[in-house]
Amino acid sequence: MRVDIWSDVVCPWCYLGKTRFEKALAGFGGRDEVEVIYHSFELDPSWPRDQTMPILEMLATKYHLSPADAEAAEGQIAGLARAEGLPFNPKRPLGNTFDVHRVLQLAHDQGFQHRLLDAIYQAYFGDAADVFDPDVLSKIAATAGLDPEDVQQVLGGDDYTDEVRADEQQAAQIGIRGVPFYVLDGRLGLSGAQSTETFTEALGQAAAG
Repeated sequence: MRVDIWSDVVCPWCYLGKTRFEKALAGFGGRDEVEVIYHSFELDPSWPRDQTMPILEMLATKYHLSPADAEAAEGQIAGLARAEGLPFNPKRPLGNTFDVHRVLQLAHDQGFQHRLLDAIYQAYFGDAADVFDPDVLSKIAATAGLDPEDVQQVLGGDDYTDEVRADEQQAAQIGIRGVPFYVLDGRLGLSGAQSTETFTEALGQAAAG
């Protein structure tokens, strides 16, 4: 079985959903026959590529919230993440994720996609790292097994632009408007950070045909 997952690296629900899905997969009898592929999706492709903003400031600005309400909104997802054993730092920045997706495409080609995505999530949500900084991203990629020179080559040019756009075009064709979004066995779709139990049921349903 193949599972295709569209996600964005700054999406807390994608971060949470990844862990819940992987818990379900770990308990699934046919897990060794499941191929999981992550696809690019930008929550805000219009975000300036040379600009970052603290996440709490973005929430307050975008949703017209007071600082206290922004902290409360962030605290809700933080609580869910921590209940899954995940670190969650509210001081992380927000930036354009296009280049991060291009490096993830490189990692997919080299067989390191899952390791890099885990490393990025840990750095971003756990350590509030500026993953939008090319030097920071290169160091994270190196810890996941990528050659820093390969990463710098991608970031210095336009490699994997077409692959990112192809993923996003496919998402649009499917009708994906938010992430995370899961497609199991090419026919069963799930949206959002579902519970581990829901993912378990979906895996069984997809396996049953």
